[in-house]
Amino acid sequence: VQKGYAPEYAERIFKQIEGFGEYGFPESHAASFALLVYVSCWIKRHHPDAFLAALLNSQPMGFYAPAQLVRDAREHGVTVRPVDVRVSEWECTLEPDDAGQQSLLHAVRLGLNRISGLSQDAALRIVAARAHAAFSDAEDLARRARLNAHELRALAQADALRGVVVVGGGGDGDGQNGLPEANRHQAAWAVAGVDTRPTELLRATRSHEAPVQLAAPSEAEAMLADYRSLGLTLNRHPVAMLREQLATFKVQPAAVLRTYPNGRIARASGLVTHRQRPETAKGTVFVTIEDETGSVNIIVWPAVADAQRKPLLGARLLTVFGQWQREGDVMHLLAAKLIDHSALLQGLETRSRNFR
Repeated sequence: VQKGYAPEYAERIFKQIEGFGEYGFPESHAASFALLVYVSCWIKRHHPDAFLAALLNSQPMGFYAPAQLVRDAREHGVTVRPVDVRVSEWECTLEPDDAGQQSLLHAVRLGLNRISGLSQDAALRIVAARAHAAFSDAEDLARRARLNAHELRALAQADALRGVVVVGGGGDGDGQNGLPEANRHQAAWAVAGVDTRPTELLRATRSHEAPVQLAAPSEAEAMLADYRSLGLTLNRHPVAMLREQLATFKVQPAAVLRTYPNGRIARASGLVTHRQRPETAKGTVFVTIEDETGSVNIIVWPAVADAQRKPLLGARLLTVFGQWQREGDVMHLLAAKLIDHSALLQGLETRSRNFR
């Protein structure tokens, strides 16, 4: 106004600046983010193995949980190997991929840091003890790495002792000295029999229990244990195991939905990975669900969100009926009906990342 502009014009300019302030940020900030995005995209494209290991070692952070990061990396040709006290370091590491694939990628070995309930100090003691000599059995591991009962249970629950705890027969893999590896139940039994009381007298003795033949956990039990201990599974995706039950609702995998034309009626089921309700969206909620073939982006308009608030906010496994919308490579499912199918997960603990 002091420079001669009309008050009405000056007010309009101010309103534009004020509106931009709701979502804009400085050019320097944008440039720094652009550089990070460019470098990240380049690494993910050319070195997805190192990219995955780095992201897993940086958790908790970012938009995606470890389970989604691992699924995406495997879809892009990265071999991911389980936690194993014989070879895993504290962090996730890269190993030669000897799977015979025509690829320059390394395999990613999950680190001991993925195991819920295992401290870094305990993991480093395992690595240090292993450097002197291989572990002969669970008791040898416990004594030389100075592990307590809680730490041994955490390793057994994570299925990280398969190559250390061996059985005389009936295992499901090759352990040390050509003996079959123990399954998860046998490993839990074996470590339960290790006396971890830290006295000189007990450290000088060794207990020997006859191995027992325990049935291996079912696929569902193993998957539940993986998520409880590691937050992910290297076996089948939980939704893949529920296809028969979900078939009643005529849902389609994400890979099939991606072939749908605009406007087609569609149904999808998946684990809820993200919920977003930006203030600028005026009540619209954006949900991402995931199955064994990929992710589906869901748009829930305010009226649907208000009417179906309970499944929208509470479901861990969500089934969505609606209309498929696409414009080029941009695809999403416009929700009309939401169903909470979390009961089918049988206690599987998954968490979505919710943003406002």
